[in-house]
Amino acid sequence: MSAVREATSVGAMSAAGPPQGAKTPSGLSPAAPSLPAQTGTGRRDAGSGSGTSSAVREATSVGAIPAAPIRIALVDDHALCRSGLTELLEHRGNMLVVGATGNAAEVVPMLREHQPDLLVLDLRLTTTDGLSLLRLVRAEGLATPTVILTMSDSEDDLAAALRAGVRGYLLKDMEPDEVIDAVQRAARGELVVASAMTLKLAQLLQSGQRGSVKADLVASLTDREREVLDHVARGQSNKVIAQKLDISHNTVKLHVRHIMDKLNLRSRVEAAVFAFEYRSSPEGVAATGEAQRRVTR
Repeated sequence: MSAVREATSVGAMSAAGPPQGAKTPSGLSPAAPSLPAQTGTGRRDAGSGSGTSSAVREATSVGAIPAAPIRIALVDDHALCRSGLTELLEHRGNMLVVGATGNAAEVVPMLREHQPDLLVLDLRLTTTDGLSLLRLVRAEGLATPTVILTMSDSEDDLAAALRAGVRGYLLKDMEPDEVIDAVQRAARGELVVASAMTLKLAQLLQSGQRGSVKADLVASLTDREREVLDHVARGQSNKVIAQKLDISHNTVKLHVRHIMDKLNLRSRVEAAVFAFEYRSSPEGVAATGEAQRRVTR
């Protein structure tokens, strides 16, 4: 199920109230009805619950000192999407959505007041576009790290977003768990890009800068790790790679971690770029040709 489908279905349940005896997506007891959206500075929006994430509530209930949750601000002109994403990030991601709005005029005041760790911004808004709004935010002296969450898989939109200095570019048809993971990693300072966009990112980087790719790094990978790297470069998730190679999801995660360590990489995006650049290099072309000859013998 895509992030948008799950987010909207969860948001709708929050608005209508879950069936009697039902549990929330996090497995907690059904939450109290959400407060209606507020105006002014983009305060808590519909579906945002009590303003305290499930992680904080659980930790407080057992007397532990909770780690500060990641503070998120949402900007999307679809109320149902805002509501559903709030439920998704808080109940399953243990984050705290401190503000949500679809009104571009409320964004700067909202960021000033709540000072979130990360802004999740839609690319297409009713009165403006997300990147124009982001430039306005920057002009106001606000440096809030920003991730784009959009339906657009256009390479031009990706390039424009990266030029604008975003920390990530995510698609609304991603799996919900992938969205949660990407938002958490972006809040930690990583560059995150939807799996379906990694090849386009690699092509953008390849056209703008060519790094030297060392064949001995690739030679340090096992045959299985090279297979996994090839699938990562195609933008496939760990779940898809596991299905393709008929191995467990945890085994794929272990291979990916080994690949990152051996190639001195920090993210799947860098791994995809590395693979793309290597295949385009003379060493990579020669290695690919040799591999094909071995297969046909």
